[in-house]
Amino acid sequence: MGGPGTPGLLDGRHRLTTVGLLLLVTLVAFESMAVATAMPTAVTELDGLAWFGWPFTAFLVAQVVGMVVGGDVGDRRGARAGLLAGVAVFAVGLLACGLAADMALFVAGRAVQGFGGGLISVALYVAIGQAYDASLRPRLFGATAAAWVLPALVGPLVAGALTTSVGWRWVFLGLLPLVLVGLCLVLPALRDLTVPADPPPARVARRWWALLAGLGVGALQYAGQRLDLLGAVLAVVGLTALAAGLRPLLPRGTVRARRGLPTVVAARGLLAGSFFGMDALLPLTLSAVHGYSPTAAGIPLTAGAVGWAAASQVQGRYAGASRVQLLRLGFVLLAVGLAGTAVTAVPGVGGWPAYLTWALAGLGMGLGMPSVGVLLLAQSPEHRRGADSAALNIADVTASALCIGLTGVLVAAATAGLLPMRGVLVVVAAVYAALAVAGAVVAGRAAAPVAAAAPAGATTLAGP
Repeated sequence: MGGPGTPGLLDGRHRLTTVGLLLLVTLVAFESMAVATAMPTAVTELDGLAWFGWPFTAFLVAQVVGMVVGGDVGDRRGARAGLLAGVAVFAVGLLACGLAADMALFVAGRAVQGFGGGLISVALYVAIGQAYDASLRPRLFGATAAAWVLPALVGPLVAGALTTSVGWRWVFLGLLPLVLVGLCLVLPALRDLTVPADPPPARVARRWWALLAGLGVGALQYAGQRLDLLGAVLAVVGLTALAAGLRPLLPRGTVRARRGLPTVVAARGLLAGSFFGMDALLPLTLSAVHGYSPTAAGIPLTAGAVGWAAASQVQGRYAGASRVQLLRLGFVLLAVGLAGTAVTAVPGVGGWPAYLTWALAGLGMGLGMPSVGVLLLAQSPEHRRGADSAALNIADVTASALCIGLTGVLVAAATAGLLPMRGVLVVVAAVYAALAVAGAVVAGRAAAPVAAAAPAGATTLAGP
């Protein structure tokens, strides 16, 4: 990680912080990947099949609120308070889910987990901004991307083995000791992180806007499972609530991709939405259209995860490279990967091209996602870093939920015989490739505007 005397992620100053942060990222990622495997068994044992979607919805709604609260805590009390609180709340959620006696308690535990996960995701950005110089941030973001790969590869397998051998509860309870280890590793470094001397006032109103946005996401998710009048009404209500809630939470001009932070936040949403919208569909398409086994249908997702990690490592080696150019290249690779995946819908071609095209899409994410993180920390003043990091993560979660919801609606239409599954793949690939192309077009605006620095009291966000 550098020659003698060269600062690195694992030098004496950063070693424990780096290992602790990466372990926490890995554990949160493992829980995210593994829970879907254990969920069918959990809801069946708890007699909650009718509630199947609610553990996911509760997690998402609470996560959005946790991100906003985490941003406020980070700006007022520093990364230490946010990270400690996030890990503690996340651990309580794991314990609640693992010991849940009925479905209502299980859903409540998932909500607690989501809130803690939201706190952690924002606190990590604030901690990285405080503890690491700008030259180290590309490498650290590359390492955090790699920390997602192992859970993506083995998470479902480990969760399945735990569920069948010792029970689904250990998918949650088994993480508790490891969460405590990660916290112990990062604690010494947290003591050295500064606490704002002149913290801004609490932004209580923003938490209510976050709750409204989270409920909008939940309504849209539920609406996507229906193809009736109630589903249409819920979709309208959800979109209205989401738009109203997001407006004060995101930088002004995010929808228009205004130069600077608004475009950085918008780029994060475009990357996440277009990638995960297709990622959710690909295994189903390969199984339904080409008759692939679950293992074979999941290989493209593994290829995408490996491509993501590899590109993240490569970009981390070039700290001086233009993050704007890397972001644009990431969008281009993602667009090509998305468009190329549509080839698998052509009769007679087979599903094998997805093994290559989704690895290409993963390369695009590996270049784009770390670049967005570096650009955010470079342009966000320390007194606003928590709120801006929250906006970045909220854009990721909401865009992913919207695009996955759209994919779900199209799959439901295919199930009802309104659209062939091959047609679903083509439509999804076209829509999300268009989003990636739009990201490539506006990527140049992610550079900081050429202007005098904003005064200390200025805000990058819309008012409460």
